[in-house]
Amino acid sequence: MAHDSEQHAALQKSARDHLWMHFTRMSSYDTAEVPVIVRGDGAYIWDAHGRKYLDALGGLFVSQLGHGRTDLAEVAAKQASELAFFPLWSYAHPTAIELAAKVASYAPGDLNRVFFTSGGGEAVESAWKLAKNYFKLVGKPMKHKVISRTIAYHGTTHGALSITGLPGLKQQFEPLVPSTFRVPNTNFYRAPERFQADGGDPEAFGRWAADQIAVQIENEGPDSVAAVFLEPVQNAGGCFPPPPGYFQRVREICDQYDVLLVSDEVICAFGRLGHMFGAERYGYQPDIITCAKGITSGYAPLGAMIASDRLYEPFAHGAEMFAHGYTFGGHPVSTAVALKNLEIFETEGINEGVRAREGDFRATLEKLLDLPIVGDVRGDGFFYGIELVKDKATKETFNEDESERLLRGYLSKALYDAGLYCRADDRGDPVIQLSPPLICGQEHFDEIEQKLRGVLSGALELL
Repeated sequence: MAHDSEQHAALQKSARDHLWMHFTRMSSYDTAEVPVIVRGDGAYIWDAHGRKYLDALGGLFVSQLGHGRTDLAEVAAKQASELAFFPLWSYAHPTAIELAAKVASYAPGDLNRVFFTSGGGEAVESAWKLAKNYFKLVGKPMKHKVISRTIAYHGTTHGALSITGLPGLKQQFEPLVPSTFRVPNTNFYRAPERFQADGGDPEAFGRWAADQIAVQIENEGPDSVAAVFLEPVQNAGGCFPPPPGYFQRVREICDQYDVLLVSDEVICAFGRLGHMFGAERYGYQPDIITCAKGITSGYAPLGAMIASDRLYEPFAHGAEMFAHGYTFGGHPVSTAVALKNLEIFETEGINEGVRAREGDFRATLEKLLDLPIVGDVRGDGFFYGIELVKDKATKETFNEDESERLLRGYLSKALYDAGLYCRADDRGDPVIQLSPPLICGQEHFDEIEQKLRGVLSGALELL
């Protein structure tokens, strides 16, 4: 329902005067309205003027079951009235215990130890701290360094930001935590020429990209490297799936050098790729999984670090403890909501549905390849990036000024005006990111394609 104009004006003034939004150029609202979203239902959201948008980003890779589910809201209310809050510091509560067991049952191999946080960045932070602490306890105190991929995003806390491979997000916050190092990502569209010849060889590219991890470990000295942080499908830069054999080779390298493989699944877990965990989809065994977002479908904030029995072992005896935690990690309301969310995954066959429809989603998006500005459509499951190019034949990308005009000057607003909420992003090459709720079907795929086609058709002329 639309808000009345007086109330709306008051909200706009308050937003300008007091609300500091995240990753937002605040000056862009000097002359424009702050978009105010007031309601969601299924795959759609509505703003304060009553305008309807397809939520093609799932909030922020979060809303797996879509908006407006009263069954999740009711579980939250019931839990809040019984036990609204208690910390997991030397005490437990039932829903945290049950959820830890449930999550461990889905996690691959012996990932049986679940450490709750309030979000994804905290899960990444926890994983790095555990890696350092573990190696100190098992007599390898020099192992502390972390390897991650270029353009990869792992969070905003000082530790997670240090692991992040996006220089533009880091410089204003330096000095950061030292001892993190970058290796190539798996963007096959931008792979070195030799892997692109004769129709391309993704397997050889994957082998090369994985081997760069071994090179970097050798360069730093294996006795100083603790962990490699990798997303199953890398988000920043626009959805880079792993080439065939990539993760199998990475696992071999990690085993060879006694380095922990951390699967950062803050986006990729809980159905985004049609499985509970991306590691399952691509057939590899991590030592740690970090997750958040979809674990509650966004109905309450929650994250988790899932560790193997081996990593837990040194903390199981005597006076040892992992001296780390968060006030709201494993919050009773959040864990209750997560249990219900995962129950719905099972009863409604959410993962099976993603796997059944992902081919249709891909095929619908690939229709856009007939547009001169669309260079590549890539992804898996319900998680896609569309890379925009100036010249399709040469794959020439946009310069900084063109990218600014294209993404911020035109696309972001045009997509929103067209009734499509998604993200136009240039942390790597310019892309449009799509991650719709997992309940979406062909009618939503068609709507996404048609709205993108309308907005992208005229984009090149503007430049």
